Amino acid sequence: MYHEINPKHYGIAIEREETLFKDKSQFQDVEIFKSKGMGNVLTLDGLMMTTEADEFFYHEMIAHIPLIAHKNPQTVLVIGGGDGGTVREVLKHKSVKSVDMCEIDGMVIEASKKFLPTISCKLEDEKVKVYVEDAIEFIKDKKNCYDVVLIDSTDPMGPGEGLFTEEFYTNVKNSLREGGIVVPQSESPFVNVNEMRKMYILLKKVFKNVAPYCGPIPTYPGGYWSWAFCSDDVDVPHCHKKVDKERADEIAPLCKIYNARMQTAVFDVPNFVKEIVAGE
Repeated sequence: MYHEINPKHYGIAIEREETLFKDKSQFQDVEIFKSKGMGNVLTLDGLMMTTEADEFFYHEMIAHIPLIAHKNPQTVLVIGGGDGGTVREVLKHKSVKSVDMCEIDGMVIEASKKFLPTISCKLEDEKVKVYVEDAIEFIKDKKNCYDVVLIDSTDPMGPGEGLFTEEFYTNVKNSLREGGIVVPQSESPFVNVNEMRKMYILLKKVFKNVAPYCGPIPTYPGGYWSWAFCSDDVDVPHCHKKVDKERADEIAPLCKIYNARMQTAVFDVPNFVKEIVAGE
């Protein structure tokens, strides 16, 4: 039985059938196991990353909201995301010409290719270039390169810790083309309140426009997650009143959760989330 107890002292349990992969990389413990009800499951340092059964909640939300909000996304950077799910979703957009993925841990990539094929299935697409590097260093010399940057990182600890700093967000901002959008995952507004509050303080120092959006993820802490929509050029409230419905409707049949109405609905976040983002 797999158990994860979150900082609020409750958690989830998943019945395990067998361990498919288990090893220690330079950065973390990597494990993939077969479960009875959730398909194959990836954990890093014992913490839930993704399951075959519910991965679409996360990957569709981090990818489609910013890509539809951008007028013409052609070049995309995915930071982290070694399981490949975010890359898979990005490539559903016809306008996208190239996707760079920068993942620090090559073991995660290779294990996902072997044991999570429905998630990692686009990592070898001709439009994709994979960099097994530290994103903190990778992004420093990138200027005016990307239309959209998606920060599909782990929590602010271990190898993901450096991805939650003002310096890093500033370098990411500098990598954007005009009209660019950045979306990092921004933790659970129920379980990770302090981490989320600190993150939005930093994001608002760097970007002119910052807005949270939220959605459910059954196997993540609290079952409820957030992402931060960040841009200097795209005014979040006005942008989402003018949804590119044609493009959204093209993507929707390829998805399990995303549809055109969600493009605006996900920004109507609960009051307690607004309070966290406001620093209260």
